Amino acid sequence: MERLAALAEAGVPLVALLPDESQAVEAYMAGARGLLPRDTGSERLAAALLAAAQGLAVLDPALAVPVLGGRDQAVPALVEALTPRELEVLQLLAEGLPNKAIAHRLDISEHTVKFHVNAVMGKLGAQSRTEAVVRATARA
Repeated sequence: MERLAALAEAGVPLVALLPDESQAVEAYMAGARGLLPRDTGSERLAAALLAAAQGLAVLDPALAVPVLGGRDQAVPALVEALTPRELEVLQLLAEGLPNKAIAHRLDISEHTVKFHVNAVMGKLGAQSRTEAVVRATARA
């Protein structure tokens, strides 16, 4: 999972092939944009890789529930509303961009990006960038 996280932080779009749902949350938190069963066919895997390369999340239904949680789970209230800039940063986090790319895209410094990422994570009660995206997605 450490190697997966390192590649994800470098901006590599990853699709993890998992033996079962027991590692789904850990793989997603490490930065995998896609989670598929290990026995996924080549056509489906190719489609997932293309989607991940476009910044989309790909979750097999059997692996999505552990990652996103059940629909009956309550979504905790935000500590404070996200600002428009924080929402922009969150969107770019969802695309899997590293801080340097976010800074370039928004024409701000990497230090400012780090500040916004920390604010987003704090407001969403997240411990990682990926968890922030998952929590924000659950709110949508």
